[in-house]
Amino acid sequence: MYFTPTYWIYMIPAFILMSLTSWYVKSAYNKWSRVRAQSGLTGAQAAQRLISTGNLYGVQIQGVAGNLTDHYDPRNKTLYLSQGVANGASVASVAVAAHELGHAMQDAEEYFPLKFRAALVPLVSIGSNLGWILILIGLFLNFTQLAWLGVMVFAGGAVFALATLPVEFNASSRAKQLLLQTGIIQTDAERRGVNAVLNAAALTYVAGLVTAILQLLYYVSLVGGRRRD
Repeated sequence: MYFTPTYWIYMIPAFILMSLTSWYVKSAYNKWSRVRAQSGLTGAQAAQRLISTGNLYGVQIQGVAGNLTDHYDPRNKTLYLSQGVANGASVASVAVAAHELGHAMQDAEEYFPLKFRAALVPLVSIGSNLGWILILIGLFLNFTQLAWLGVMVFAGGAVFALATLPVEFNASSRAKQLLLQTGIIQTDAERRGVNAVLNAAALTYVAGLVTAILQLLYYVSLVGGRRRD
């Protein structure tokens, strides 16, 4: 079922898009991680300055293993920075750190899109596994209503991907403004670097949405085709 010709028609474009965006993100990050920020601040130092200037009391900074694994966890108000970002005094490092601080600001302001996305997490984690199981059982038993229920449950992943876009775009917008306002980024070249890194990262979320929609459309065609049969 997963490897029918129809599946590849839908998913090969998604795989290509995800691969291209992944390459683009790594390329932009690697390029600007070699350009030192004139402020001389590392990602961790930039994050600490933004925490102070933004009055984000209670937000902590911790290290996390991996490369570009940086994230903000609203459950414990902690900003996790990878070693390369935390210790690197580059344009890319401060851009990534500021982006994650953008999420901390969203959390402090109870930014609705962030709260909405967080509310979807448990539903999506269940639906991503339950949806295709219901589809399989429904098709195997020729119980079309159950298969369509599986499609609806699986659709939660596409909704989550869509809900992620305004959250990530807003965090990047905040990051760009914060870096300029605080003087962490000082030149036009640095600003171009920040834009390049954050815009590349934003494309991964767009690619994720496209992938989720294409996968959903595959299941719709699968169940719809069985119904016509």
